[in-house]
Amino acid sequence: MSGGKGAKVVPLLRRPCPVCGKAPVTEYRPFCSKRCADVDLGNWLDGGYRIPTNDVPDDFDPEGGSAED
Repeated sequence: MSGGKGAKVVPLLRRPCPVCGKAPVTEYRPFCSKRCADVDLGNWLDGGYRIPTNDVPDDFDPEGGSAED
């Protein structure tokens, strides 16, 4: 980045922890603690964050069998 006269410094927004709402800590940003960071990771890993859809998976079989049968 260049430090020219026209350069504009944009401050980072201080948003609350997305898990519990407390003030974030720099070490765990955007979270307030390792616990909240781990809770968020767990939500990603177990599918807690997903977008609901009415789309049917390509391998869906309404008869109950697998697509490989």
